[in-house]
Amino acid sequence: MPDESMASANVRQAVPFFSVINMETSLRFYVDGLGFIMKRWWIPDSHQDGDKPNGKIRWCWLELGEAAIMLQEYIPERKPKEPLGSGINICFQCEDALALYREFKSRGLQTRNRPFVGNRLWVVPVIDPDGYRMEFSSPTDAPEESELEESLSH
Repeated sequence: MPDESMASANVRQAVPFFSVINMETSLRFYVDGLGFIMKRWWIPDSHQDGDKPNGKIRWCWLELGEAAIMLQEYIPERKPKEPLGSGINICFQCEDALALYREFKSRGLQTRNRPFVGNRLWVVPVIDPDGYRMEFSSPTDAPEESELEESLSH
């Protein structure tokens, strides 16, 4: 059996891997809207597992600060019938979640809900085009269940 310290030293990062319906739409959301940077990508160049080479990105690795996510577009014949993102919530711990909220708004990203305080954290909830839920959070002393006043978000 491997030594526990050796195993834990070998694990570096947990990276959410989202399967998406439309890569272009997802990249607009993550790169243009949230500010992620594409660090790696894959463009099929041959018929591999049903892929048709079309010169479009099929998989990518995105980073924002020290956080990362991976996206991969479904092959059309393999798209699921059930909704994506059900029951999934990825939480990004941040220095200042409200600063990110303001940046997202300045990039034209519309959020469904205003930031709120939950569990002594400012929480900025966002939902991607495929229904994956994410929260950008940072510690606060503001009262529980407070909501950001829109006049403060400018």
